[in-house]
Amino acid sequence: MFTGWAAELTTCRKFAPTARNYTAARLMADVGLRVNEARSLDLHDIKWDLGPFGKLHVRLGKGANGSGPRERMVPLINHAGRTLAWFIEDVWALFGGDHRSPGAPLFCSERLGGGRVGYDALRAGLAAAVAAHLPAWTDKLTPHVLRHYCASQMYLGGVDLIAIQEMLGHSWVATTMKYVHVHRTRIEQAWLDGQRRAARRLEGLR
Repeated sequence: MFTGWAAELTTCRKFAPTARNYTAARLMADVGLRVNEARSLDLHDIKWDLGPFGKLHVRLGKGANGSGPRERMVPLINHAGRTLAWFIEDVWALFGGDHRSPGAPLFCSERLGGGRVGYDALRAGLAAAVAAHLPAWTDKLTPHVLRHYCASQMYLGGVDLIAIQEMLGHSWVATTMKYVHVHRTRIEQAWLDGQRRAARRLEGLR
C-alpha cells in the first residue's frame, strides 16, 4: 500500500494533504503512533539530536484508567526520521504555517491556514489509500491496525516485548502481547533457530 501511495504523490491533484496523510500513516506503521498522537505533534516535538536516530516527544499519549495524557519518547526507527525530514523540507511550508510560532503543528489542515489537521482527515486519507492501493483487502484497515502491524513487525525483527511496550506507550506488557500477531509457523521457526544457536555454541566448545 505505501509503495503505491508514494507513487501517487507524483501525480495526485492535492499534493500537500496527500503527502501529509501518507506521512502520518507511515508514523503509525513505523513507530506505532495512535492517530491522535500523530495529529497532536508539534514541529518542536521532533528531537533530531536525541539518540542515534532522533526521537519524537509524544506529549499527549493515552493514559491508563483515565489518568490523563502520558508522555513518552519514541525513537525514529524504521526510517521514520527520513520520512519526517522529507515532509518538513518539501511539504510542510505548502500549508502556509509559520515554523517560528510556538506550538506550530507538524500536520496542518489545508482549510485552516496552518491550523492542526483533524482526526477524521487522517482516517479518511488512510481509507482512501487502502481503496486505491490495496483493493484486495477485505477487512477494515484503520490507524489502530497499523499500530498492530508495527508491533508485530518489530517482534518478528527480534525486538523484545518490553521495548515494544515502551515504544507503544502501554502500561502493561499484557496489552502489548495482544498487539503482536505472528505467523502460525512462528513457534516452529523459533525452535529451529534455538537449535541452530545451541549447535553453534557446542561447535565452539569442540
